[in-house]
Amino acid sequence: MQATAPKARAWHRRARPLLGTLIDIGVALPDEDAAHAACDAAYAAIADVQACLSRFDASSDIARFNALPAGASLPLRAHTRAVLQAARSLHADSAGLFDISLGLPQGWDCDDQRLYKHARDVQLDLGGIGKGHAVDCAVETLIAHGCTAGWVNAGGDLRAFGPVEVPLALRDEAHGGTRCLGHLADGAFATSHFAPGSRSQVYAQAGRRVEAHVSVAAPQCLWADALTKIVALSGDARHPLVERLGAQAWLH
Repeated sequence: MQATAPKARAWHRRARPLLGTLIDIGVALPDEDAAHAACDAAYAAIADVQACLSRFDASSDIARFNALPAGASLPLRAHTRAVLQAARSLHADSAGLFDISLGLPQGWDCDDQRLYKHARDVQLDLGGIGKGHAVDCAVETLIAHGCTAGWVNAGGDLRAFGPVEVPLALRDEAHGGTRCLGHLADGAFATSHFAPGSRSQVYAQAGRRVEAHVSVAAPQCLWADALTKIVALSGDARHPLVERLGAQAWLH
């Protein structure tokens, strides 16, 4: 998914690799130095989320949890706690469709302070929700630094804020090229293509790999990110959680 800079005002734009993709940030600030400082702070916020949630960073909360024996626990950092609590709520509200535990939802638990491992084989993977949270954190950071409008685009996860309309260009998986979906204004948009050979994969409870191309618009990127998985697994763009979270979904 691509975001094209609107032409109505002067935009400061940066790009940097993080979260396994290229993070594109655009902000509206009259002072160039202030704009660069805001972008640097937003990238630092994303890096903080990645340091907490990555399965591939041995020092992250998730990697350390996955290496624990059954019966052990570890202290939670704020980002990990926020995403785990959202994931647990989504698991309950989706009747188990959204599952970060790779099939062992009773194998873990958390409270406000600690993450507990109840089963030896449970492994947590926050790839279906963590990138959306990182985008939301970046947007909050930009606003805190005085940015009045802008966007953060992390591959298939995009959020725009303030008086801006960001054109949406979706890659056409069937025919190649891109096609315009419209514009995003003051909200979030996530798209995921689940197919053999693609980076994103979701599996039904019986181990069947699901093939789907899903897009979701929502007020926050965390919800948009997670809902792409729920819609793909349910095959229902009108899943009750979509409306409950103030979202809209499409199956392409």
